[in-house]
Amino acid sequence: MNGIYWIAFKSLVRKEINRFTRIWVQTLVPPAITMTLYFVIFGNLIGSRIGDMHGVSYMEFIVPGLIMMSVITNSYSNVSSSFYSAKFQRNIEELLVAPVPNYLIIWGFVAGGVVRGLCVGAIVTAVSLFFVPLQIHDAISIVIMLLLTATLFSLGGLLNAIFAKSFDDISIIPTFVLTPLTYLGGVFYSIQLLPPFWQGVSHFNPIIYMINGFRYGFIGISDVPIWTSYVTVSLFILVLYTTCWWLVKKGTGLRH
Repeated sequence: MNGIYWIAFKSLVRKEINRFTRIWVQTLVPPAITMTLYFVIFGNLIGSRIGDMHGVSYMEFIVPGLIMMSVITNSYSNVSSSFYSAKFQRNIEELLVAPVPNYLIIWGFVAGGVVRGLCVGAIVTAVSLFFVPLQIHDAISIVIMLLLTATLFSLGGLLNAIFAKSFDDISIIPTFVLTPLTYLGGVFYSIQLLPPFWQGVSHFNPIIYMINGFRYGFIGISDVPIWTSYVTVSLFILVLYTTCWWLVKKGTGLRH
């Protein structure tokens, strides 16, 4: 990346970060409050009745999934709302006519989503320490899966925004696709508790691999092989990035 492109990339990322930090009460605080309620209800109240899960307390088992859930939703929503706003205000047209390559535009928005996802993940992790002492089994796995997941769902948010024709459209995918997949992605349970048929079906849910890969980094427990998680998420990133790049190049949903 030459100097001019690097300046353009930094400007895009700085704009994205300023966008969500300027209204931090709306972007960073609500996830912490929501996850605190999850910790209280599912961890303390229900978890005490469930007992251990794979040899660890139920609270320790669900915390990695709850952290990952907050990263997923915030990475996705940051890029989908930001990119659609740029479309709605016609700011995106200025980027398209500027001497800036398409890949740099994409990664500029994605980087903003990743940063917000990581910020929210750090806040939720700090909140979780009030409820359970976290252990770290493999710090490298935590970092890798966190970055891969935030990148994947930032690209997903960008894809949603490209096709969105109104602000209502950017909430359809999170409501009817993302939320069900997340709740069925092993946040609150191990898929080994399911009947064999539903265990097989669960393996078609990509969020299973993200949550289990992240959980492995904390407690060394995963329902799927850790390398399978890395490869699966990386392939999804490749597919989504290629799709986004092609759509931006064609100007699908961007040019009027």
